Amino acid sequence: MTENTEDPAADIAWMRRLAEEGRDAPLLNGPILVAAALVFGVANLGQWAIMTGLIDVDPMAQLWLWLAAGAVFAIALFVLIPRASRKPGSGSHGNKAVAAAWSGIGFGIFVMWLSLMAIGFKSGDWTMMWAMPSIVATAYGSAWIGSGAATGQRWMTVTGLIAYAGAVLFGFLIGETALYLAFAALMVATALVPGLVLMRREPADAA
Repeated sequence: MTENTEDPAADIAWMRRLAEEGRDAPLLNGPILVAAALVFGVANLGQWAIMTGLIDVDPMAQLWLWLAAGAVFAIALFVLIPRASRKPGSGSHGNKAVAAAWSGIGFGIFVMWLSLMAIGFKSGDWTMMWAMPSIVATAYGSAWIGSGAATGQRWMTVTGLIAYAGAVLFGFLIGETALYLAFAALMVATALVPGLVLMRREPADAA
């Protein structure tokens, strides 16, 4: 028989350190939220300008607008994710849980957009694209509520509820160009402002 060399006291201390790290480590996804708000907020304003005739371009410019926004955001992720991984607390349970939640939500939004695009190209009917703002707002709401549950920070849950309310509002605005102004405003409320709050709490880059 092998001798049991486990130290219960050491195990308890290790678990306590993990719990404290998960509770106290600041979340590091603030810059990504700010980037999303700026990139897609501007894209929404561009969509509104095209649809109202403020900018006179070919209707296909709307597609290129969103493709360009997606490309810019992908570049931002390529820069920001490695930077976050070098900050203290990046390995905490809280940061891992929140990163997983937002990553899953992001991929879900992208796949849904591709699905609606496929429907549009197949049928020639693009009206289903009007649902994207509600889809994104619902996804953001779920991510924020999940983040609030993982970290115990109630303001994140409130932000999630605001996003859910926005999703319902967008349903009432479907077919109206004001939808994209409202969408841009929601990006400010649920991505830009919370992202800036999280950035203020971040530790400095590791040397």
